[in-house]
Amino acid sequence: MQTTSRESRDIDVNQPQVAEFRADLNRRVVAGRAEEIHRALIAEFRATGGKLAGMFAGAPLLLLTTTGAKSGEPRTAPVLFTRAGDRYVVLASKAGAPTNPGWYHNLLAQPRAVIELGDEPFEVVSSVAVGEERDRLFASHAEQLPIYAGYQQQTTRRIPVVILERLS
Repeated sequence: MQTTSRESRDIDVNQPQVAEFRADLNRRVVAGRAEEIHRALIAEFRATGGKLAGMFAGAPLLLLTTTGAKSGEPRTAPVLFTRAGDRYVVLASKAGAPTNPGWYHNLLAQPRAVIELGDEPFEVVSSVAVGEERDRLFASHAEQLPIYAGYQQQTTRRIPVVILERLS
């Protein structure tokens, strides 16, 4: 049996290409299973009052229910959030994909939505942060949830920052 060590192989590894390959593979895997993963997260969230296990244990996750821009049907997505005072901040990252998530398009068409925190659903109105406010909220979000800085590096689009404000 012949063994080959890294030192004995004449391979020039291009680290940026390897990183891009891994990121692309991750996007394909996630995109292919996103709906299945979302359904499972939503079911677990609602069954446990938002107390998730596994990789999302302790994560600041809310359920965002929007009205489909084309269908008019309710659409629910699990979304990580941060807070800015009384406001909830979410990023339309789609894990660094080249397009915005469906829930973002739905909020542009109909800014009112419902979010669930724990076992408490309540109505919110959304707005898209712009300019300095967008930059400040994005930086704060990425500091608290560092994966989002990586998502911005994976895409050429500027990831939208969405503010959700509770309605009385």
